[in-house]
Amino acid sequence: MSKESKTRINRWEFIRDASAATLGGSLLLGSGRSLLAATEDSPVKAKSDVILVRNPDVLDGDGEPKPEVVLEMLDAAVSRLTGEKEATDGWRTLIKPADVVGIKSNVWPRLPTTTAVEQGLKTRVMGVGVVDKDIAITDRGVLSDPVFQRATALINARPMRSPHWSGVGSLIKNYIMFVPDPYNYHEEACSRLGEIWTYPLVKDKTRLNVLVMFTPQFHCVGPHGFSPRHVWQYHGLLVGFDPVAVDTIGLKIIQGIRNEYFGEERPLSPPAKHIAVADTTYHLGNSEPDRINLVKLGYDEQSFC
Repeated sequence: MSKESKTRINRWEFIRDASAATLGGSLLLGSGRSLLAATEDSPVKAKSDVILVRNPDVLDGDGEPKPEVVLEMLDAAVSRLTGEKEATDGWRTLIKPADVVGIKSNVWPRLPTTTAVEQGLKTRVMGVGVVDKDIAITDRGVLSDPVFQRATALINARPMRSPHWSGVGSLIKNYIMFVPDPYNYHEEACSRLGEIWTYPLVKDKTRLNVLVMFTPQFHCVGPHGFSPRHVWQYHGLLVGFDPVAVDTIGLKIIQGIRNEYFGEERPLSPPAKHIAVADTTYHLGNSEPDRINLVKLGYDEQSFC
């Protein structure tokens, strides 16, 4: 790791130690896991850690993310999530040199994952020793991409937005392209999306979830509605192992932004029921606030969580 990188991580470590917060008041282990883990004798599920990193300098004058700041934010989140002092060591706990890695992105042109996030993730995957031919970044081509077909590890990265069918476009929803008939998952506000995570192509392969919250879309009208008035300069990333927990925090932020913007309680329509269903029916993670540890890095103004 370069001297510059170590300086950046040390600065984030200081912010981390000053800004850590939890939902539910549990104690955290150094590894980033909770003390309250499930055992054979206890049905209680382990708590899920979610890292919120915000940096007001992440966007340039044109509203595009700065690659070097994005990489710094990813490193800070991974370091805290894994409990490793050095970010490079944290990435090594997630990905091994022999892995074949698919980075599942989102290409919706109005609000994509962004090249800065995609390439930042690829840079860190290559940094642990994975060769270029064993890494792919795609969205709608996952079923035909040869790297994804033989992937041993997935990284799930997308922005949160408010679409017509599912309440929010979430990390859980991002895997809808792993099925040949995504339209068949739109009924009941896309409540079956969690089922996709149980299919062999993706089951137990996701090493990291990154919910991009630089400029989340908090309101839309119609199936593909978008207005610049309905995006919020949030300057954040939500990162975690548990996609349900990360989406739960993202949903809380979106609802907070909506209430602030409209000046009243304005529930999403349709409600984002697929997040809770992913917990209660498909057991993909935690959607209850008291089962989530939220750790905040960076500034906390109008975090809505």
